[in-house]
Amino acid sequence: MKVCIFGAGAIGGHLAARLALGGAQVSLVARGANLAAIRANGLCVEAHDGVHLSRPAASDDPAALGPQDVVLVTVKSPALPAVAAGIAPLLGPRTAVAFVMNGIPWWYFDRHGGPHDGMRLEEADPGGGLRQAVGIGRSIGGVIYSACEVVAPGVVKSEHGNNRIVLGEPDGRVSDRAAALAALLNAGGMPAEASADIRSELWCKLVGNLSNAPLCVLSGHGVRDTFADPVLRAAARRSAEEARAVALALGRTVPQEVVERVASLNMAHKPSILQDLELGRPMEVETLFALPLKLARLAGVATPQLDLLVALAKQAARARGLYPAG
Repeated sequence: MKVCIFGAGAIGGHLAARLALGGAQVSLVARGANLAAIRANGLCVEAHDGVHLSRPAASDDPAALGPQDVVLVTVKSPALPAVAAGIAPLLGPRTAVAFVMNGIPWWYFDRHGGPHDGMRLEEADPGGGLRQAVGIGRSIGGVIYSACEVVAPGVVKSEHGNNRIVLGEPDGRVSDRAAALAALLNAGGMPAEASADIRSELWCKLVGNLSNAPLCVLSGHGVRDTFADPVLRAAARRSAEEARAVALALGRTVPQEVVERVASLNMAHKPSILQDLELGRPMEVETLFALPLKLARLAGVATPQLDLLVALAKQAARARGLYPAG
């Protein structure tokens, strides 16, 4: 299977290594120092099960890589317009595109059913670029748990072995294409499954994101150091409860144990949106913070604590020029 990773950052690099180990023919759309290092030295992933070196084809020009069987989009959401503009050369007649990203995805209400079916989320797909370039028919949702970071150009460090990925079709089918991609990842050492309810999986991850990411942006510390203050740990639990209430109101399944798990986290990892703040990169404020609250209003659920924390996190991002005003 020919698989291209569009966005060779921490998550993209980790998945590329796992897919190569699983037997896929892997290529990467990358740029800058990362691209130069991968071309010169290969892609190195330091993980709990060893150091994995692969030599995928890599280019900043998707046309140089050609049509794929599957494309995995692993960029941060501010880069999605660039994906929409550049992805066409990677797409053949049957190419699937899996969006493995944080936050509410652009396709969330497509093939959703119910009163909101087909509702478009402009914040996640400005101008409808992805809808036009990729389309819902090609699209697969993805939720990944993998605490990792790029520690040097071409080098990704995975912080622990608690990794997994869930893939799912927007219409709730467990499709052959999602199952085949999951099988490749499993073969490469990344636990993976195809789900019949990818939106519930998205919310299970979002409950965690919303419980810790705004607090960590505001504290400037990773989860362990932020949660060392019992007041902030209690606040994280309240945020998780509010996020779960939104998910339930939208008809999604998020077990209470998800709240218990995120409220007891004790890992040093810095959420990716805090890493972006520190490195001066555009932040995923819209899809990770703002859109969940938009859906809360749609569902008629009050989220007073999240409203406050997200408003403050937006101010922090704007103060660094990483999120536009208004």
